Amino acid sequence: MTVNGRDQVEGLLSSVELTSEDARDAMKEPLKEIAEALRNVLEQMPPDLAGDIVNHGIILTGGGALIRQLDKYLSAIVKIPVFVADEPLLAVARGTGRALEEIDLLQELFENE
Repeated sequence: MTVNGRDQVEGLLSSVELTSEDARDAMKEPLKEIAEALRNVLEQMPPDLAGDIVNHGIILTGGGALIRQLDKYLSAIVKIPVFVADEPLLAVARGTGRALEEIDLLQELFENE
């Protein structure tokens, strides 16, 4: 893919050819950090919630879920199935809409804490 922009050194407009390998290299460290954070969360969560996740897996939502093979990468690290939500870009909005439809139940859950 050709990317157009301003050269950082000379400040001139230029075009650069960006390869898949360039993109992988740029994402390598942030993806390692995401995987490490996921591992830490899984290690610290209550056993009942951990059991649900082991039984049902992890579902990725949002734009990051569209990173090719991210589900397989994370699954290989945490040894738990990881899935991409149907329409991951809309998943959070739909979940919020459902929560608002059940606002009484949601309020009851928070009152019991």
